[in-house]
Amino acid sequence: MTALTRDRNTPRAAGDIDEHDTKGGVRIYAGSIVCLDATGHAVPGAAAADLTAAGRAEAHIDNRDGADADLRVPTRRGIFRFANDGADPVDRTHIGADCYVVDDQTVSAADGGGTRSVAGPVVNIDALGVWVRLGVV
Repeated sequence: MTALTRDRNTPRAAGDIDEHDTKGGVRIYAGSIVCLDATGHAVPGAAAADLTAAGRAEAHIDNRDGADADLRVPTRRGIFRFANDGADPVDRTHIGADCYVVDDQTVSAADGGGTRSVAGPVVNIDALGVWVRLGVV
């Protein structure tokens, strides 16, 4: 490619919502933590070392009877409040540090001995849960 010599209509995405192919055999609930597995397919958040937190599910997707990529899940990046793990709770000292995925609605201060993936940095904490910045940047 050479440098531009005239105006260009460059496509733009809003940047906070993506759609990811869903793994076959899974159900993802709206409002849940969505992760990408090692093959790049969307799965519900779970305690697993090889997941990448993609964002919050914007719709309920039921691909339990489908194959990989049969359905797509809209996933929003941003700051969301999730439940705090009772065994290894996040507290105010963790603000700015990463927290870890326990399941599709819970985060923890600990990586479970390397068995949990990073959810994202803790933004705040309140009586109702942990505010986490989620999403592939």
